[in-house]
Amino acid sequence: YANVKKCSNEGRALMQLDFQQFLMKLEKLTDIRPIPDKEFVETYIKAYYLTENDMESWIKEHREYSTKQLTNLVNICLGTYINKKARQKLLATIDDTDRPKR
Repeated sequence: YANVKKCSNEGRALMQLDFQQFLMKLEKLTDIRPIPDKEFVETYIKAYYLTENDMESWIKEHREYSTKQLTNLVNICLGTYINKKARQKLLATIDDTDRPKR
């Protein structure tokens, strides 16, 4: 989901439906319960619905995602809805959040 090139409101809903279908099929194929990292993916998909104001705090709270995943989320999710200055601010937040891990 982090490699999406474009995402509409309908696309966001389809991501959730696709993931739910995937989980249902996977549960039929395996006895592993709960499915590992399910929440990791669900949380990321839900982030596609965040507003510009909520995204900055979400980025700071969710350090488990890679810089690439967060950058793509900002560029694809909010890229068409926010101006360049706001996008650069969010990308700077990602960069600042990533620095301590290096």
